[in-house]
Amino acid sequence: MSSNLFTIQAPPTAANAVIRLNPSDNVAIARANLPTGQRIEIDGREIVAASPIPAGHKVAIQPIPAGGVVLRYAEIIGRAKREIAPGDHVHTHNVGFEEFEMAYEFPDGDAPAPPRVGPIPKIEAYLRPDGRVGTRNYIAIVSASNCASHAADLIAAAFAPEDLPPNVDGVVAFTHGEGCGHSIGPDTEQLHRVVAGVLHHPNVAGAVLLGLGCEVNQIDAYLPPGARRTDHITATTLQASGGTRSTVAAGVTAVHEHFDRIAGLARESLPASGINLGLNCGGSDSFSGITANPALGYCSDLLAAIGATAVLAETPEIFGAEHLLVRRARNRTVAEKLLSCVREYKAYLNRFSGSFDDNPSPGNKEGGLTTILEKSLGAVAKSGTTPLMQVVEYAETITSPGLVFMNTPGYDPVSLTGLTAGGVNLIAFTTGRGSAIGNPVTPVIKIATNTPMFHRMRDNMDINAGRIMDGDAGIEEIGREIFEFALDVASGRRTKADEFGHREFVPWRIGPVM
Repeated sequence: MSSNLFTIQAPPTAANAVIRLNPSDNVAIARANLPTGQRIEIDGREIVAASPIPAGHKVAIQPIPAGGVVLRYAEIIGRAKREIAPGDHVHTHNVGFEEFEMAYEFPDGDAPAPPRVGPIPKIEAYLRPDGRVGTRNYIAIVSASNCASHAADLIAAAFAPEDLPPNVDGVVAFTHGEGCGHSIGPDTEQLHRVVAGVLHHPNVAGAVLLGLGCEVNQIDAYLPPGARRTDHITATTLQASGGTRSTVAAGVTAVHEHFDRIAGLARESLPASGINLGLNCGGSDSFSGITANPALGYCSDLLAAIGATAVLAETPEIFGAEHLLVRRARNRTVAEKLLSCVREYKAYLNRFSGSFDDNPSPGNKEGGLTTILEKSLGAVAKSGTTPLMQVVEYAETITSPGLVFMNTPGYDPVSLTGLTAGGVNLIAFTTGRGSAIGNPVTPVIKIATNTPMFHRMRDNMDINAGRIMDGDAGIEEIGREIFEFALDVASGRRTKADEFGHREFVPWRIGPVM
């Protein structure tokens, strides 16, 4: 894919050709495609581009000796493979990944939650019996295993949009390839958290749980002893029901019963502190850490200030930046739990001869990201500046207001699945290359990092943070726009992913297939 897709329309001048993010940096970021010979002014000095520099890519602004460190955000993002001269293109051909030893600054004592600032805005949403807030009202058809997935799809397909009561956003199937052939232990426990998190998600008003009957992930685990239903969950198996046809018929009947049960349920005015926003990025580019991610970080701080929650995820994409989060941890216990997530993920990768630096995709690199260290330093900007209040495992229920971290893979559908199972009721998703992912029940807000991609993928993007790079808006302005948009979406406004009916749901399988 050509980097010309990311060209800023105005021809660059020597004064605005690049962005230096910190005075300590020895590289700067090209605002637009820079031709060979492009003049660049930095600190009163003139540098000339020695070769074409694609938009978003790095250009050396100081000599970097072979073996010297490359600095962006005043942080190390890699080591020079050979001597790099001012004006040289700095990327994978001359920069290598290295695991650098981190100096962690652990917190003293116990930091308080961020203070509430100003009045708390209201949203129009659904108050659930457990006190959580639903931003949508779905009936979920959940398969306990792959063996029940087809029946779940058939039940959901029986309900067209015109067949739904006015207070029901949809009947959606949660189907997957898991639930049997698992090693018993952490893998099955994690799947149980995922399924239970979906069944009791704040955006789910009622659920139908399906199993085959003989799989590892038995439906009994989700119900009181000896029960086959509760007010919220109706459960059955294909083997007990007599096969697919009768199971589908029973499931359709159960959905209508849920319709009747929630007939009087309506949106009501509730404090926006009930928002639980998942933070994710995918198809990142070099502009992610300059525009969309810092703007989303400002929105995260606004949420923390009203007692709401923002949940950072993607453990591989904090590697190399975890010291920044440790410094902000509420206390030593939270900091140590975050570091244990990184250590255990590294051990997980080592079992398969993997590396954190396997994470940047070809598209990430085409967009100017060279190493996982550089990607992570831009990714953590989504978390804002407030204290890290809680660290949870994949699909574990989120209980703290303020900033929370969830241990998930960087792979978007798996990460979004864990966040949803943990109880987020909205997701904000930044992207530079372009992403079309969504979720069955959690609205996903798409935030573009650059204007050319925003226009090229207008069908999928909700907000254009590229206006920051264009000089048309500041980080705080776009952060406030994301915040206000999130309030609207929490009150029922549909996102582009909602309009297309995205249904991505991929639980994280960590163990072997038996």
